[in-house]
Amino acid sequence: QVQLVESGGGLVQAGGSLRLSCAVSGRTFSAYGMGWFRQAPGKEREFVAAITWHGGSTYYADSVQGRFTISRDNAKNTVSLQMNSLTPEDTAVYYCARQNSPGYGSRLYSIQSTNYNYWGQGTQVTVSS
Repeated sequence: QVQLVESGGGLVQAGGSLRLSCAVSGRTFSAYGMGWFRQAPGKEREFVAAITWHGGSTYYADSVQGRFTISRDNAKNTVSLQMNSLTPEDTAVYYCARQNSPGYGSRLYSIQSTNYNYWGQGTQVTVSS
């Protein structure tokens, strides 16, 4: 069974930074692309960032491009999301997720939540103005 556990959320002032981490159990971590999604109150879950299984390609939502950076460490089974220049609009519960098929890497595939079958419990990020 694959388990994902996020950490690093919290309260930060606008303009500040946070780093989210996701620890993934299982020996096949390096074979799968990973993603971060978020859900704000009253809104649908939305794509934030994704990284291919080998880490060679990354994808971002337009709203976070240039401010957020996704990375992975296949030796440690972790994926991270560095978030800079945070705004109140970034306030949400952030989820990491594992893609449901190994080896895929297109942006179109990675931005769709239905292509992920394992999810963490989420970590709250709150940005005050």
